[in-house]
Amino acid sequence: MTVRPPSGRHLAAFGVLAGLVLVCWQVWARPLRLPAPPKPPPAHPNVRYGPHERNVLDVWRAKPAPGRPRGTPLVVFFHGGGFRQGDKNSVPAWLVLKCLSAGISVASANYRLSQDAPFPGPMLDGARAIQYLRLHAREYGIDPTRIGASGSSAGAGIALWVGFHDDLADSKSPDDVLRQSSRVACLGVDGAQTSYDPRFIRRVVGGRAHEHPALRPFYGFADSDRGTPRVHKLFEDASPIEHASAGDPPVILFYAEPDEPLPADARPGQGIHHPRFGAALKAKLDLIGVECVVRQARDFPAQDDPDEAAAREMTEFFARHLRD
Repeated sequence: MTVRPPSGRHLAAFGVLAGLVLVCWQVWARPLRLPAPPKPPPAHPNVRYGPHERNVLDVWRAKPAPGRPRGTPLVVFFHGGGFRQGDKNSVPAWLVLKCLSAGISVASANYRLSQDAPFPGPMLDGARAIQYLRLHAREYGIDPTRIGASGSSAGAGIALWVGFHDDLADSKSPDDVLRQSSRVACLGVDGAQTSYDPRFIRRVVGGRAHEHPALRPFYGFADSDRGTPRVHKLFEDASPIEHASAGDPPVILFYAEPDEPLPADARPGQGIHHPRFGAALKAKLDLIGVECVVRQARDFPAQDDPDEAAAREMTEFFARHLRD
């Protein structure tokens, strides 16, 4: 039998078929971001936790487990926005729904922005929100001993700073809220800057990430103070990684930005959500025996919606560390 070589027409047809198969594979393999499900309304909206107009939070209450009179665990979320904008309504629907399904209540808090209160204002508001909820735990059906913190971008930095900082409780304060502990049991964050020190960012992330336009107003120092020891101390005080020590709460960090070197023509601020922030924190926490998990979008199966998958894994982390 004579075997005829394929004709040009057959080769062309095969090429088209192969191309279609490749396209179909790429579409299937690409993570699919599904529309977020609707977020239920909070049981307690716009609760005032402090004197400033932005000191408000929402609370979603989970159903308590049968026979557990102590109340539910709680996760407190802080929004992103470069400390210059943002709102508590941006708490991810996936996170709220999955926490509620796991029996974990959720709070989402606004805080003062840098134009109203430079550092440490936003961080102290984050601590106050936790202290307020701990003081009023019975009112909201939560267990004051099982509180975790979460956040995105700038809000992630607030959560980490509060989580690693020494307890801010002031037993002599005339304010009942400030007498409460600010400590949390675990941390789960997305796109976190583990340091706000431009020197650290330049060294660890590279490019021009250290030139992010949100950093200068976050500190609020004058031009005459640039490069002084006072400002360098401010950089260190503002950076969560500088406060981390043995005995701190376990943390899981998620990053969507690729773990790649920044391009030579990187724009100012590019890389401000780089996974190297998480890697640097993990390197320190591993040495002192604090659990630290760093996850990236590439870690999830290709067919998963990365937003849903991250919320699922973060909730599992919270459930493990907030169990009774």
